[in-house]
Amino acid sequence: MLNGLDIEGDSLLHRLPVRGKLALLFTAAIGLFAVADLRLLVPALALAVALYLSTGIAPAEAFRRVRFVLITILLVATANWFLHSPHEALVVFCRLCALVVLAAAVTATTGISAFMDEITRLLAPLERLGLVRAADVSLAVGLVIRFVPEILSRYGDIAEAHRARGLPVRLTTTLVPLIILTLKDADTIAMAIDARGFRRH
Repeated sequence: MLNGLDIEGDSLLHRLPVRGKLALLFTAAIGLFAVADLRLLVPALALAVALYLSTGIAPAEAFRRVRFVLITILLVATANWFLHSPHEALVVFCRLCALVVLAAAVTATTGISAFMDEITRLLAPLERLGLVRAADVSLAVGLVIRFVPEILSRYGDIAEAHRARGLPVRLTTTLVPLIILTLKDADTIAMAIDARGFRRH
């Protein structure tokens, strides 16, 4: 399997504690959805992009990591363009893109184990109340983050197989095999987790 999404570096985000990054992301999400002024959202998007690139990631790799989500955001913005107004479409586009890019920057500067440890600590009070199992939640989050590069690699393999056979690479022809392969991997991981007793039930 591939390595995680985090990269080595000494940027501001790299030095920021995990709890501080999560607080920054949470605060930014609230702030982005609280405003609808493009004079604020456009600079916010530019700042998020600058922060993402300051992690030391190459521009091509930075775009590759978020391109699928950006395509989805573009579709949502297009729908808002026709259903509401061009202004609303630009607001949605800038708002969601800024949030996605900022989340990608946080993910690029934080190891999976650090994420899992911090989530376990944050959920400890809820676990004492019997509401959640902190270790299970942190494991689920870690697996989701860990599988992102693997899914991207799977998609690249499927697209390359299409090109080798002279077939056009379309979402309709690549999505089904991608889902099947991902579900097979998920079953394998689930069996491995149960076999090692990581989950209590």
